[in-house]
Amino acid sequence: MKDKVVLITGGTSGIGKALAFAFGGAGAKIAFSGRNPLNLEQTSKDLTAAGIDNLALQADVSVEEQCQRMVQQTVETYGRLDVLINNAGISMRALFEDLDLNVLRQVMDINFWGTVYSTKYALPYIKAAKGSVIGISSVAGYRGLPARTGYSASKFAMHGFLETLRTELLYSGVHVLLACPGFTASNIRNTALSANGQQQGETPRAEEKMMSAEEVAERILKATVKRKRDLVMTTQGKMAVWVNKLFPSLADKLVFNVMAKEKDSPLKKPR
Repeated sequence: MKDKVVLITGGTSGIGKALAFAFGGAGAKIAFSGRNPLNLEQTSKDLTAAGIDNLALQADVSVEEQCQRMVQQTVETYGRLDVLINNAGISMRALFEDLDLNVLRQVMDINFWGTVYSTKYALPYIKAAKGSVIGISSVAGYRGLPARTGYSASKFAMHGFLETLRTELLYSGVHVLLACPGFTASNIRNTALSANGQQQGETPRAEEKMMSAEEVAERILKATVKRKRDLVMTTQGKMAVWVNKLFPSLADKLVFNVMAKEKDSPLKKPR
């Protein structure tokens, strides 16, 4: 990663910020985006204090023009772009029958269309560098999770998009990685949208028992260097993918039971 230029969407917290430190610590120059100017400023200060060359970019990835500008500013500053990490994302939790459809649209706009827009404008530079396009996805992109229809749909869409792109670019020298961390300690569940679009505010899971964002970032860095195609990080995640392929009906029941045990889960087993 020495002197490579890495652009990370959603880089001011959680996995995104950890990725900035991981890739920056490996010698890369880091451009990162976010919507909150205060968070952008603080993250930039933190990276600079760690000796990492960085560029903070205010951008909402659900807006195509802002993604185009984000890429242009990166290339104007550093002269190249080697790695795009599509990390910006939002989650939701509600039964579909209770869900305001605008919530599903918002999740798709950020998680899927944000990936499409950013990749579209970054791709010419990635091709020139024979670099990497990375999608930070989820086991929810392999196996639908109840009460997360919008989130699962967005990750399935990301998987389909990047898998197709990988095939189109098979002989171009471009590397495409789908990274699926599983449940990771971050603020994505705190900011997850409820049925009416309000942030749920409190995580329904024991964050202290999950992988840290830093561990996830280190694994993604190693997978990027090795140019791996897929990375499913947790044992639970690998089991979910495997069982879903071989025993889909069993997977329905197992996934329901796991998600129904969440705090204040909207899922209820019949008595």
